Amino acid sequence: MKLDPEVCYKAVCARDRRFDGWFFVGVSSTGIYCRPVCNVRTPRFENCSFYGSAAAAEKAGYRPCLKCRPELAPGSARFDASRELADAAAAMIDEGFLNHAALPDLAARIGITERHLRRIFADEFGVSPVEYAQTQRLLLAKRLLTDTALPVTEVALASGFGSVRRFNGLFKSRYGFAPGRLRLNAHTARMATLPDGDLVFQLAYRPPFAWHALLDFLGERAIEGVELREGDVYTRTLSIERQDGRTVAGWCRVSPLPNRHALQVTLPPALAGSVPQVLGKLRHLFDLGARPDVIDAHLGTLASPTPGLRVPGAVDGFEIAVRAVVGQQITVKGARRLLARLAQRFGTPLPAPVHGLTHTFPSAAQMLAAPADSLGEAGIIRSRIAAIHGLAQAMVDGRLRLDPLAPLEATIAALLAIKGIGPWTAQYIAMRALGSPDAMPVDDLVLRQALGAADGRAVAARAAQWAPWRAYAALHIWRAAAQGPAGQPVETLQEVFA
Repeated sequence: MKLDPEVCYKAVCARDRRFDGWFFVGVSSTGIYCRPVCNVRTPRFENCSFYGSAAAAEKAGYRPCLKCRPELAPGSARFDASRELADAAAAMIDEGFLNHAALPDLAARIGITERHLRRIFADEFGVSPVEYAQTQRLLLAKRLLTDTALPVTEVALASGFGSVRRFNGLFKSRYGFAPGRLRLNAHTARMATLPDGDLVFQLAYRPPFAWHALLDFLGERAIEGVELREGDVYTRTLSIERQDGRTVAGWCRVSPLPNRHALQVTLPPALAGSVPQVLGKLRHLFDLGARPDVIDAHLGTLASPTPGLRVPGAVDGFEIAVRAVVGQQITVKGARRLLARLAQRFGTPLPAPVHGLTHTFPSAAQMLAAPADSLGEAGIIRSRIAAIHGLAQAMVDGRLRLDPLAPLEATIAALLAIKGIGPWTAQYIAMRALGSPDAMPVDDLVLRQALGAADGRAVAARAAQWAPWRAYAALHIWRAAAQGPAGQPVETLQEVFA
């Protein structure tokens, strides 16, 4: 990625938050690298150099700023198709893939050779995948040392280091001081006073962020015992399959931070070893990589009632697929009732109820093991049972992946090949599980009514103006149809979407 130094410096001078996470600035006079929003005195232009990733800045010899904390910068959204493979590799590294696997495994997962992975990764990020992984481990360790009361040994292991000695050595060689210095500086961290040793993290985003609109969507569809919306706080259970093969059950609690463009995430100690995976799932769930300034400008008047609207993602793609299947041709309330029964009967119970939550949502393996008669007793009709078992079988066999790294066209084709899954369901799954910004269930009744379209083809024709952000357009239309802008009834919404 080529960076224009003059443009970058203007962003640094303006402290423009829209550039946060897109590049980092290294300051030669201090040996430190910062986010473009750092509130220290602006350095002179001739002392600045600019890097597309924290790893590239550290490779150049710079240490992370202790004030703006580069590890809190929001991740870059993907717009350039040429970056997709490198970004996919980086996303997997961010979630700790290389902590328990080797580089050839990463290349195979993405579907390219190891040599090609090294080449495209260096072109995009300026470092090798291993160097990038080392930086991500160090930045996670820095976050854990600063924000939590975890012992240094646990910090090293949770960050992906195989030994404390290796952790201490790399930390000191890279940053010039021992890890304990951060712990001394952060001894009054609020984290240390939380009950039961819960862990607290921040996830940054680019403003604006229609948080309450996102919570409205999630809250209306919340599964009893699995997730809960209370005011501006969202809580849900999680089942994390770690790279070492173990599955860990836990929960997360997420709320906005006042006066900051960030969310606060609280996790139990049981998830300390899965922090990268959990934070990655939450970034996807809340669509934190979105560029609302770009998206809203493209959607125009459609986005004006709710600036910064996000497309709700998923913490588990299989869960979204089951939701879509169960919700076919029934009310949201009815679907919630059936899904709650599935979670209670086939999900994994938490060791103890937390915030009223009791179970994780069943995995593909758990649903596949559930007899058809048991699903029928839970209220699922025969055709839906076949679709759920078809989904579960495809995922267990490895023929189907439902995550942001899955290929869009091939995944939709695989979904449509499963009996009981049609175009609406496949597109909805693509929107949420795959995070496809341009997916749109054009046969949706509400979209047809709001756009005054006779059929799906007419919806697609009307929606062409919003590509490649049609998923966001669908969310805006659904929200407007449910609430009505300025109290308008659904029948008159077509003027808004013209």
